[in-house]
Amino acid sequence: MNVEAFEELRPRAFAIAYRMLGSVSEAEDVVQEAYLRLHRAEREGERIESPRAYLSTVVTRLAIDVLRSARARRETYVGEWLPEPLVADPEADPARQAEVADTLSLAFLVLLESLTPEQRAVFLLREVFDYPYDRIAEIVGKSEANVRQLNARARRHVDDGRTRFDASREQREQLADRFFAAAQEGDLPALEALLAEDVELHGDGGGKVPALARALFGRSRVARTLRNWGRAGARIGGIQTHRVDVNGQPGAIYFDGDGHVISVMALDIADGQVQGIRSIVNPDKLAHLGEVADPTELLKRAR
Repeated sequence: MNVEAFEELRPRAFAIAYRMLGSVSEAEDVVQEAYLRLHRAEREGERIESPRAYLSTVVTRLAIDVLRSARARRETYVGEWLPEPLVADPEADPARQAEVADTLSLAFLVLLESLTPEQRAVFLLREVFDYPYDRIAEIVGKSEANVRQLNARARRHVDDGRTRFDASREQREQLADRFFAAAQEGDLPALEALLAEDVELHGDGGGKVPALARALFGRSRVARTLRNWGRAGARIGGIQTHRVDVNGQPGAIYFDGDGHVISVMALDIADGQVQGIRSIVNPDKLAHLGEVADPTELLKRAR
């Protein structure tokens, strides 16, 4: 397979790998390894009727292996674990963004973390990518009956914890614009007016940058925390907020005065209110978005 043909197949392969792993860097590594295996198999004369099917199979199996090894790492992870964010311009292909939003959101990917690697693979291939059960059974090396059982258990679990999102993209974007303006200004009454009573605030610093030790719940606590973050940002000075889609949901990237990435924030919006907020400041999870700001220097300026 030449590079041009592979680039046509790459988006689907990456979509599977990223949803499996919640990591941009690991997903890219898995897709690259799958391509190398396909290239090697073709060079050695192996008959491959469908490169797309071959890549999907290898990517899924590699991702299962990576997830198994990642379990121990995530058990010792400092603070709360959130996926590496996928960022897109909110004006880019709105129909496509709406199509992927529900199965790409940070909330959805965190929910998948509670599934076993095999359950996760089966659920995604069936419910997101619409693979037939017999094909999934071939990919994961289990019987079709076993695959059906795995999917039924996974679907019950996911349905119980799934986050709802407003259907109106325009309303979500307008509310998000007001939220980020209020957060930047540290406007407590405006923030409280936008937050659901049981809103959740999650943060991921990975032990590399100060972040929430655990999730915060409730309108008053979350609003005060956001106000304090806004005040700290004002002391740093020069911070720029760039509105983006984060994993299909309204969000923003924060930059310092030199254009270095500080953090990414994503919102879960339903019923006309912000239901959940996820802030990623772990520099390891931001490096694919550009040069990352020096956290030590930022802390000095914030104090």
